[in-house]
Amino acid sequence: MGLVAEFDIDCEALPLTDVATDVPEATVILEMQFNHGARPLFLVTVQDGPQSDIEDALTEAYDVGEWTLVGRASETRRYQVIPALSLEEQLGEELDDLAGLEALATADAIIERIDVVPDGWRQTGWFADRDAFSKFSSFWQQNAHFRLHRLTQDGESEPAGDGLTDRQHEALRIAYERGYFDIPRQAALEDVAMELDISPSSASERLRRAQTQLIEETVATTWPPLPD
Repeated sequence: MGLVAEFDIDCEALPLTDVATDVPEATVILEMQFNHGARPLFLVTVQDGPQSDIEDALTEAYDVGEWTLVGRASETRRYQVIPALSLEEQLGEELDDLAGLEALATADAIIERIDVVPDGWRQTGWFADRDAFSKFSSFWQQNAHFRLHRLTQDGESEPAGDGLTDRQHEALRIAYERGYFDIPRQAALEDVAMELDISPSSASERLRRAQTQLIEETVATTWPPLPD
C-alpha cells in the first residue's frame, strides 16, 4: 500500500526561499513543470502579503529570471516564473550528489504540494511504497536536513485539521480565543486581523479557507452525494 508523507527539507539554496524570507506573512506555493528542459517553469501561488512586496521580492530574487502575474482573486495571486538558473546551477554548491537529485525525478512518487519557507521547502507527497519513500528521505538526510511531520498509509484517516496551514491554525486559534465565533460575538474581524497583523480582508479569507478545509476533512466526507 502507498504512503502519504509531509516533511520539511531545510536547504536555503532551494528555489524561491528568498521570496519567502522577504515576505514572511505570505504563503508561497510552488508547482514545477519539468517539461521545459534544464530550467523547469515555476507556477507560483501566493496567498496573503502585499502584492507590491511579493513582486519586489520576485524581482530581486537571484534565482528568478522573469515573472508574470497571470491572475488574482482577492488575496490570492498566481505567477508564472522563468528561473534564472538550472537546478544543477542553483544547488550544485549545496548538494554533493546531483546525480541522486536527478534520479529522484523518476522515483515512484508524486509531490502534491510544495510550500516555500525561508529555510527551504515543506512538501506533501505520495509514495508507491516504503522503499520509494526511503530513497527520497535518505537522499535529503544525506544532502540537507530532512524533518518528517507525518507518514501514513494511503487511505488511512487523519486527525481533523491536519490539512490546515500553520497560518490557518493561528487564525482559527486567535479568532476562537478572542470570541469571534461566540454568539453573540465578543470580537470583530478587525480585532482578529490586528492581532494577526494583516488586513481584515486577508483575515476573512484565511478564516474562510481554514473553515472550508475543516469541512472538507470532516462533514463533507460523510455526506451522501446530491441527487442528479
